[in-house]
Amino acid sequence: MPSDISPGNLLFLDIETVSASSDYENLSESMRRHWDRKAAHIRNADDVSTADLYFERAGIYAEFGKVIVISVGIFNTLDNGETELRIKCISGESEREILENFKETVLKFDQGKLRMCAHNGKEFDFPYLCRRMLINNISLPPAMDVRGKKSWEIRHVDTMDLWKFGDYKSYTPLELLAALFEVEAAEQESIDGSQVNPTYYQQNGLEKIAGYCQRNVSMLAQVFLHLQSQEPIKPENITMV
Repeated sequence: MPSDISPGNLLFLDIETVSASSDYENLSESMRRHWDRKAAHIRNADDVSTADLYFERAGIYAEFGKVIVISVGIFNTLDNGETELRIKCISGESEREILENFKETVLKFDQGKLRMCAHNGKEFDFPYLCRRMLINNISLPPAMDVRGKKSWEIRHVDTMDLWKFGDYKSYTPLELLAALFEVEAAEQESIDGSQVNPTYYQQNGLEKIAGYCQRNVSMLAQVFLHLQSQEPIKPENITMV
């Protein structure tokens, strides 16, 4: 593991997001107009209607979506010397409460040393969280505020970047890396990212989504260890708190 990454300053995270509204028609006139402009630039080979496209795709854009689950994980050394992965899930109906709870968790770490790790986090999780926090009038923790910083000053860790080795041609899903490294949790998913919006709005399935998010953090931490050529965490040492 790199010298500036240690169990005490590494926070794994994954977020689940949905469209801000259950239905395009429920948006304000202003937001419908903004979504119409956005939808015109989204690749739409199947000629999906603007309203249906909102339900399918709005959740991936911080301007049109919201956070419903954040799962975080930390390494902890047990009395027997083995490493434990402790995973906490923050979820609920109030995005503001979720984000405030997450901020409280982040602030428990030394902000000058904290490294946050996510898969494709630099393109999605980290900026999404920051944007939604500002939209909810929540100030950013110092460790998350990267505005104005040079690329080499940003301490975030992205497992997709670690896998690229300079290759920028394609996106590699976390699930694929987990399968390649034979991470157990890779075979336990009950939903995938494309099903989060209907699971939330049509099935009242927040608990199911939270479980999916927790498993993603477990996979993320295990993949990170494999990318460092380190032994994975034993399944019995992965704890949901």
